Amino acid sequence: MQNNIATMQTRNKMDWNLLKIFLAIARRGSLSGAANELNVNHSTIFRRLKAFEKEIGGRLFERINNSYELTTLGYELLDLAQNIENSFDGINRYIVGKDFQPKGIVKITAPNNIAYRYLARYIFDFNLKYPEIRIELLVSNQEFNMSNRQADIAVRATPSPPDHLVGRQVATLNWSVFASPKYKEKFGLPNNIDELTKHALIGASGALSRLPAFTWLEKYLADHVITRCDDLTAMSYLVESGHGLAFLPEDQFRPELIKLFPIKEDRTSHLWVLTHPDLRNVERIKLVMQYLTKAFLNEWQYK
Repeated sequence: MQNNIATMQTRNKMDWNLLKIFLAIARRGSLSGAANELNVNHSTIFRRLKAFEKEIGGRLFERINNSYELTTLGYELLDLAQNIENSFDGINRYIVGKDFQPKGIVKITAPNNIAYRYLARYIFDFNLKYPEIRIELLVSNQEFNMSNRQADIAVRATPSPPDHLVGRQVATLNWSVFASPKYKEKFGLPNNIDELTKHALIGASGALSRLPAFTWLEKYLADHVITRCDDLTAMSYLVESGHGLAFLPEDQFRPELIKLFPIKEDRTSHLWVLTHPDLRNVERIKLVMQYLTKAFLNEWQYK
């Protein structure tokens, strides 16, 4: 199997576009996931994978339970492909890092509520000042790969940012227990956290369940959780519907909700504006970083 890969390298047939497809399938575990990541259609991914496997002379994936799992040959190719990807990404960031013009595209990724309530306003104001810098807003609670520039700037709510990113903390997000008038009318409201054992609770699923507030909830009150959700904004609307009580960051507050009482400080999180170190001196990215940082700091100092 190693000879197959070595032969292909010797003949200089390793197409970077095919390697990108291979890596996307390996990361996502499906053709549809890879298609979404690369913004191409499903049939293109399937056709190019088959062409790549024919070129190599072996299968790279086995389909197991509707998931694409790497074969032995696939694992052998994975390290090589990742090294090539890292080299291309490094060259790309180096070239972009030499760009000192205040124009071009800047991709910002942010979670739903931050994008809806804050970034829409901030981006509008920023574009009035810098019309030649075009913003692409990627609204997602998933972490984007900042090394290969899926995003240039990440606005993230986290206790501490990843070591490979740089930036600034712009806010502290305190958490409280929230209810709704509908729930209050039917079941009343607790006066403190100890009384939550008498109430229906909304818990977290997916990556959201790893946040400190929800790990505590699962440890002590899991038996009282009637519904789980992987998105804070959706969770806030479950609360509004009268479904139950939930732990939410206070930036989720709106008139349709009732804020009951705060939860402990060790279950708070922080809002960061982050980028890759190689991109922090790119003029357009630096301007957006500075603008967002100032906007968040100005808004949160009054909260």
